[in-house]
Formats: sequence, structure tokens, C-alpha cells
Amino acid sequence: MLLAILLQAVSEGAGLGIMGAGIGAGLVALGAGLGIGRIGGSAMESIARQPEAGGKIQTAMIISSALIEGVTLFGVVVCLLIAIA
Repeated sequence: MLLAILLQAVSEGAGLGIMGAGIGAGLVALGAGLGIGRIGGSAMESIARQPEAGGKIQTAMIISSALIEGVTLFGVVVCLLIAIA
């Protein structure tokens, strides 16, 4: 019975939309994690090389991380809207 309902939903396209939205949200989160990880790693390496520039580097790192998080939030919201549409 459940299989018949799932097959009907997939045949109507709703299941594929939900699956695509889930995959999209996962890719957005993965990309954000990789981006922020690279920013953090590069910032720590830069601070290790030039400790006197640590304040400027940290400020730039925080701003970049905030921008990445904003784009990530936008991407996840779009994926959720696709899933419920």
C-alpha cells in the first residue's frame, strides 16, 4: 500500500521535487562547510605567518564567513520552498 502511494507521488512529480530539494539543501550545506573550513584554515595559516596582522585577518574572516552563511541560508530556504511547492 505504501509503495503504491510512493510510486503514485513519484509519477506525479512530487516525489522527485522533494528529493531534488533535499539533495540541493545537502549540497548547499556541504559547500558552506567546505568554504568556511577553507577560510578558517587559511586565516590560521596567515596569522601564524604574520601575527601582527591577526586582527585584520580575523575581521576579514568573520565577514567572509557571515556572507557565506547568508548565501547558505538563502539556498536552504529556496530548497525548502521547492519541497513544499
